[in-house]
Amino acid sequence: MSEPKVGLYPGTFDPITNGHRDIIRRAARLVDRLVVAVAQNIGKEPVLGLDERIDCVRHEAAEITAATGTPIEVIGFANLLVDCARENGAGLIIRGLRVVADFDYEVQMFGMNHRLDPNIETVFLMATERHQFISSRLVKEVARLGGDIASFVSPHTLQRVLARL
Repeated sequence: MSEPKVGLYPGTFDPITNGHRDIIRRAARLVDRLVVAVAQNIGKEPVLGLDERIDCVRHEAAEITAATGTPIEVIGFANLLVDCARENGAGLIIRGLRVVADFDYEVQMFGMNHRLDPNIETVFLMATERHQFISSRLVKEVARLGGDIASFVSPHTLQRVLARL
């Protein structure tokens, strides 16, 4: 019997968008267990605190687990990504790509992570067409300026974001 395939999907998730949810759902089909790792990442000045982001991701993950049957664990992390992957038994880092600009950054991250631990693979999932333009940064900007973000995030996350703004 082979070891279970564990994937790690890291991100800031400030806020978790429908695009993130789509990647989580698709990643859950590729692994036996998925760990969604919410980065502390103070440098990005998040709208939602780490605990709030973890709560939002857990809410979304519960629905996806119910639909896919794949166990999804949500954790916070503030260390190196490869260390987080090792600590959680993940041999696979899953990254979502929306546009060419994402690819440039992700290639650099892949190279660094591969040098730090060549035993951890990285898999890129392309955003589906209807989610390619959604980014947490733009969702926050639209919300801050009073725009409607209901089509970009779940109702649970929408309430959290609006409460903070």
